[in-house]
Amino acid sequence: MRPVEKWVTDWGSAVIDGVSTVGDMAVFAWQMCTWMFTRLPKRGTLLTNFYQVGVLSLPVVALTGTFIGMVLAVQSYYQFHAIGLESRLGVVINTSLVRELGPVLAATMLAGRVGGAMAAVLGTMRVTEQIDALTAMGADPIHYLVVPRFLACILLIPALTIMADFMGIVGGYFYSVIILHIDHAAYLNHSREGVVGFDLFSGVFKSVFFGGIIAVVSCYRGFHCDPGAEGVGKAATAAFVYSFVLILAIDLFLNIVLDAVYFMIYPEGTSLL
Repeated sequence: MRPVEKWVTDWGSAVIDGVSTVGDMAVFAWQMCTWMFTRLPKRGTLLTNFYQVGVLSLPVVALTGTFIGMVLAVQSYYQFHAIGLESRLGVVINTSLVRELGPVLAATMLAGRVGGAMAAVLGTMRVTEQIDALTAMGADPIHYLVVPRFLACILLIPALTIMADFMGIVGGYFYSVIILHIDHAAYLNHSREGVVGFDLFSGVFKSVFFGGIIAVVSCYRGFHCDPGAEGVGKAATAAFVYSFVLILAIDLFLNIVLDAVYFMIYPEGTSLL
């Protein structure tokens, strides 16, 4: 086979595989939604997943948010100080966190800590035929294993996002006021004037979509895991990588839509001055 023919064949196979994967994932998500609106899982199953997804993720999300707020203060201070606007530093830090960095970082931490674990656990169950055993006993594995994880992700990631926002704002305030000696009253006044309720809403709204992506992709990769320990490892890695890429893609689309809505509500926008 000539190089050009091989190149075309490889790309054609990749496209066909990609389309097939998207179709399988859509069917998988449809089956999950059907069960979710037909019959909810038991309370004990839900609470266990809520604890694993929400409570155990709080420390890493809070720590990440704190350091991101400090990093924003460090990187932005000298540019603002050069033009005499260092007291407006809080506007940039808080708006960046609430609208963009808070939800994306919370989703990234959730994809790394929870999404990979979901794929690994479900992949191990697939390899050891535990999922087949559930089917043999008359229980639907999607209803029993996927729906609780999906609900935990979409319901608790808004709380994790708010935690990341809060800790990032605290971290930025601490570094700006305590370390950089920016006036306390001016920092808070400008921060309050620059961030509106729509900013918080947009971040929390986007986080729901991010949580849904993480749950669907991670559970799908776990259910379709290749045999063996290597297959489980590949499933966990693929779950994080695909989730992260889709989070950024959906983030771009939602930002375009939300910005259009924002400027309909606030035609003049907000100003640093």
